Amino acid sequence: MRPQRITKGLIGTTAAAALALLLAACGPSQPASQGTTEPAPGSATPSTQSAPETSAPSSSSAAPAQPQPASPTATSAAPQSTAAGTQLCKASGLKATTDATGGGAAGSVYMELILTNSGKSACHLKGFAGVSLTTGPNGQPIGAPAQRDTSVAVQDVLLAPGKSGTAVLRYTQAGNYPDCAKTAAAGFRVYPPEDTASLFVARPSDACSNASIELLSIGAFQAR
Repeated sequence: MRPQRITKGLIGTTAAAALALLLAACGPSQPASQGTTEPAPGSATPSTQSAPETSAPSSSSAAPAQPQPASPTATSAAPQSTAAGTQLCKASGLKATTDATGGGAAGSVYMELILTNSGKSACHLKGFAGVSLTTGPNGQPIGAPAQRDTSVAVQDVLLAPGKSGTAVLRYTQAGNYPDCAKTAAAGFRVYPPEDTASLFVARPSDACSNASIELLSIGAFQAR
């Protein structure tokens, strides 16, 4: 009986050992890379990482050349309304008249001073005439000359033969000024723009010999 029990014991022990080995073989295996997925600080980069690309940048990535601005060129001045070589209108080639249909207000009379080209060639007017009250065609100016009214822009007015330019002339009644030293005036002495010769326009009126009293104002010439 004893040998049989020993044999059964050996068989049971052997079977238990074989079962333990079988269970160990069938258990979950650990990945070979376990514990190596993160490199230790300071360690070299794993050789499995790809090296950065070192190919030269394509030509399309280069900054496009900026076009150079064209160098400014001198621009010609705007053409004048007068033909090249046309002279300023002079008193010797003009006729002066007035048109008092402009009405009046607050003791003032508005009129047009009209300069007409009486010559055979075109000329031009630009700016303001000099105007004063005078004792006659050859007389001296009386009181203050006309002050410029700049409410209308200066124009270059081309006058063909027989054509006219106009400017607004305002005359204030001398009676509006109690301290006016009244003097009889026969009309207006008119100097065309940039001219030292004058024209006479007959228009009797009262003038003030006081140079501090301004009875007249004149605007810039305009085309009629």
